[in-house]
Amino acid sequence: MVNFGKKLTKDQIPEWKRRYINYKLMKKKVRQYVEQTETGGKDRRQVLKEFSRMLDDQIEKIVLFLLEQQGLLASRLENLWEQRVNLLEQPDISKLLELREAYNEVARDLEKLLKFVDLNATGIRKILKKFDKRFGYRFTDYYVTSRANHPYSQLQQVFKHVGLGAIVGALSRNLAELQHRQGSFPSIYDQPPDTFKDPVIDSIKESVDKLTHSTTFLQFLGKHALIVQEEVPSSAEDEVETKYHFISLMLNLVNTFLYMVNTYIIVPTADDYSISLGAAPTVCGIIIGSMAVAQIFSSVYFSAWSNRSYFRPLVFSSIVLLLGNVLYAFAYDLNSLTVLLLGRLLCGFGSARAVNRRYISDCVPLKIRMQASAGFVSASALGMACGPAIAGLLQINFKIYSLTINQDTLPGWVMALAWLIYLIWLWISFKEPTRDHDEKIEPQSNTGGEVGIGALEDGLAQPLLLSSEDKENEDEEEFDDSEEASEDSRTPANSIGSAYKLLTPSVKVQLLIYFMLKFGMEILLSESSVITAYYFKWTTSSVAIFLAILGLTVLPINAVVGSYLSNMFEDRQILLAAEIMMLIGIGSSFHVTRSYAIAQYVTSALITFVSAEVLEGVNLSLLSRVMSSRLARGTYNGGLLSTEAGTLARVLADGTITLAGYLGQNKFMNATLLPSFLICVVSIAATFLTFHSLF
Repeated sequence: MVNFGKKLTKDQIPEWKRRYINYKLMKKKVRQYVEQTETGGKDRRQVLKEFSRMLDDQIEKIVLFLLEQQGLLASRLENLWEQRVNLLEQPDISKLLELREAYNEVARDLEKLLKFVDLNATGIRKILKKFDKRFGYRFTDYYVTSRANHPYSQLQQVFKHVGLGAIVGALSRNLAELQHRQGSFPSIYDQPPDTFKDPVIDSIKESVDKLTHSTTFLQFLGKHALIVQEEVPSSAEDEVETKYHFISLMLNLVNTFLYMVNTYIIVPTADDYSISLGAAPTVCGIIIGSMAVAQIFSSVYFSAWSNRSYFRPLVFSSIVLLLGNVLYAFAYDLNSLTVLLLGRLLCGFGSARAVNRRYISDCVPLKIRMQASAGFVSASALGMACGPAIAGLLQINFKIYSLTINQDTLPGWVMALAWLIYLIWLWISFKEPTRDHDEKIEPQSNTGGEVGIGALEDGLAQPLLLSSEDKENEDEEEFDDSEEASEDSRTPANSIGSAYKLLTPSVKVQLLIYFMLKFGMEILLSESSVITAYYFKWTTSSVAIFLAILGLTVLPINAVVGSYLSNMFEDRQILLAAEIMMLIGIGSSFHVTRSYAIAQYVTSALITFVSAEVLEGVNLSLLSRVMSSRLARGTYNGGLLSTEAGTLARVLADGTITLAGYLGQNKFMNATLLPSFLICVVSIAATFLTFHSLF
């Protein structure tokens, strides 16, 4: 991969060469400052002062040139406006076409200017990260705090909307008028925003969105899926086109849906099943959590397996899940808690989420990869909601010979049948993509394991959704200060030790936040049947409806965050607000009065659940920006580390539920909520400490 210094030289506009950030000089200065501080030639305060002044000068150079170019574009538009007024009074088709082309030329120059800003913004981010790396992650906090929030901030000119909205609006309006009957139609301001479509305007909009981090619902869902959205050469994309097979993609999405159903279908009845086998109802924590224990291992071996095949691991997954569900159902008549747990462990060992996501990343064309990623997340959300809902419908009780069919065993039989049907469909219809036998397949950043959805998924499976810009933004951080980086600085982390060394404080905090939200959500979901039965005497159907309603909020909440909140506030602001709201939700769940009302439980659960949904999306977005590019690839990638953090959180949460059962039903709720509350407090404190480094 080309380092940023070479990319800057390659991509810059020649006639603007002197206007770009002098990245090579600043990188050299960082190296000199390190040597000077080590030898005692300069103290840290002096270095910060000098480097701040140098960076201020570089940013001012960029901003002044930007304002100059904005003025030139505005002047050109003013001249074109006068021509347009004259032509509309005396229309001339040939001159109208010439005028339209002149507007298009202005639009293309505007796009060049936006790319100029983007390339310089990338350089500023990189040099800040390089300085932080060499000086203990102190400089960005100081610089961003003092510059970005100042009323005369030039830094905001580079990283925000850069004041070009009026020019974009003028171009859109005039191009629309020239296209539609030379102006004899209502203004674009009287039409829906998407009425007028022009390729050059769409291209400009994409550039502006890239600078301002604007997102849509589809993009926000894609972040939950953690599929790498990188630009690839056309030849490589042609190869992906030949690999793509729609039915195979659908089979991967169905696998995703069924697995989520399989995960949550037992939640409403797990406590009742425990009692029927002679155990305490709180043993449901172990029953539910045993699946997560197995996923700690399955996320690794399925990630490695998907480097060689997609079909074989999917077949293996289906067979293991089929057997696991049969054992789960048989445990009732065998009166064996051991068989029950073995069945759930097998289900966890069959988690092929890494394969599902790897297929989307490797075999789905770039132009529809975001839609496929959103489909993956939607399938997960639908499965999470359908699992408890299906359990609520299985309220029957009869025997076939000596085989008991009731609400406890039916989830196992239903899922075993579903996996059998899926296995047959998979065997008949799946098409294994062709692989060049000489091709050396490097583990993708998205193969780490299972994906988080709304705060309910079993864990982040794969490395994060990184655009090509985001991935390249991180690469230089791991390079030497020399222009030619060593091979070791570019290679992915292929051991736990090397991966741990790449965990900066910001990355550690984001992993802690992910651990926290998974722990809190697992406590809420896994203990719901026990809590509601003890306090409210809810039936299995009532618990199932409650959990299904919670699951159905996933997509609407993500729509609100992805389409509105993420475009109104910074991700780090939303992150902190969501953490505080989750703390409020957990805190309001405690049983502190003599009675415990349904309204209190439902309201607090909803606050906790929705906050965690919001938190997960922005957590993944921030994690993708603060982690090293070396954690975006290889076996021990950022996604796998996140998966392990989330899965460990689920295991500990389910273990907490079982241990708290020994304290008695009257103390059970508070005993399980207290760890969630404390972990949430710690994560909020850690977020405050690293807030300004989430840049």
